[in-house]
Amino acid sequence: MNILIGLHQRDQGTIIIDGEENYFASPKEAEKLGITFIHQELNVWPEMTVLDNLFIGKEVTSSLGLLNTKHMKALAEEQFAKLSVQIPLDRPAGECSVGQQQMIEIAKALMTNAKVIIMDEPTAALTEREIQKLFGVIASLKKNGVSIVYISHRMEEIFTICDRITIMRDGRTVDTKAIAQTSFDEVVRKMVGRELTERYPVRNPSYGEVALEVRDASIKGLFNQVSFTVRAGEILGFSGLMGSGRTEMMRAIFGLDALDSGEVIIRGKKANIRKPADAVKHGIGFITEDRKDEGLVLDFSIRENMALPNLFSFSSKGFISAAKEQEFVDTLIKRLQIKTQSSETAARNLSGGNQQKVVIAKWVGIGPSVLILDEPTRGVDVGAKREIYQLMNELTDRGVAIIMVSSELPEVLGMSDRIVVVHEGHISGELAREEATQENIMTLATGGQ
Repeated sequence: MNILIGLHQRDQGTIIIDGEENYFASPKEAEKLGITFIHQELNVWPEMTVLDNLFIGKEVTSSLGLLNTKHMKALAEEQFAKLSVQIPLDRPAGECSVGQQQMIEIAKALMTNAKVIIMDEPTAALTEREIQKLFGVIASLKKNGVSIVYISHRMEEIFTICDRITIMRDGRTVDTKAIAQTSFDEVVRKMVGRELTERYPVRNPSYGEVALEVRDASIKGLFNQVSFTVRAGEILGFSGLMGSGRTEMMRAIFGLDALDSGEVIIRGKKANIRKPADAVKHGIGFITEDRKDEGLVLDFSIRENMALPNLFSFSSKGFISAAKEQEFVDTLIKRLQIKTQSSETAARNLSGGNQQKVVIAKWVGIGPSVLILDEPTRGVDVGAKREIYQLMNELTDRGVAIIMVSSELPEVLGMSDRIVVVHEGHISGELAREEATQENIMTLATGGQ
């Protein structure tokens, strides 16, 4: 896709648009010809307003060359209405949630009157309601003759909205078929090059003592009177709609945001966690939902990123043992099957899935007793998801307590031993694995009983 829109130049091959060969030197050229790319890694300017982000490079001006802000606001509100998006246009984009930023990117693309829209994992950070609205927009665009290239690792979406599917593996096209002529199992087999007998590995958990307890935790305006426990060897799933407060709860436990009231208890003792370093000392690791801005130092190498929270394990008297560090990194690269030519490769040059594996590796490396995973498989392919799930099982077998926040209901149901459901900053219910269904979770997530 990057070759198609001119971000990368091809070594060979042909691109034909409307019956003619055509190649672009930049995405701007592609956009002029009606081809727009919504990237998986969001491209918002955080300090600029939502309105400025929507019209950057496409500003509407008066005959005098002045910005016609009134007209731009009207166009933006019209597009947001189609998507049922409610985001203040004067809000800095950096203050919006990941899901809101994704909707801004989608709205921006739809405002170009594109003939071809490429969507790379467009639903990764969206709620179920937002996803269904997006599918409605896609159906409307198809009726109006717009072509959609839809890149996704979510098989349910592919089989719901797509007409044909092209399967790729390791940089090569494996097959192209009509959706009606293939099946989920066949697609997965061709994607990973092997059979996946089950999407989620079997769990046989053995629980130990309570590893972490949260009592009556509150941050005004975000969440209120939150209490829960997670035991050694357990996967506690957190579900809820986008903006319900799930991520904010995890940030507070890790010391990124200060609690107004309440306490965190680790292995029976109250923990004074004022910053992430305190959480790490207590054996807590946190894989954030936004790997690009919060999980990685993109200009650092894989080795440097993995080593950051683990320097104490291969340092002595203030000096780092390069040999021990390299052995540590090589072990994790092999264990998580990170695809890279070298541990010195910059994190920004990895695929989204391999970037996620690096984030997971750096926290697994500290030997945590509690590991918080916020959207652990967002933008990760089916094979890599399975590897992450197997790693989660291995960690819990070793007594690690895992808290998994996920917007994917099948994932929550497939991997959780218990499920906590959050609604508007409150815990609306808790479900045992046996009683958990998509309907029960959605009922609690939307405020029902």
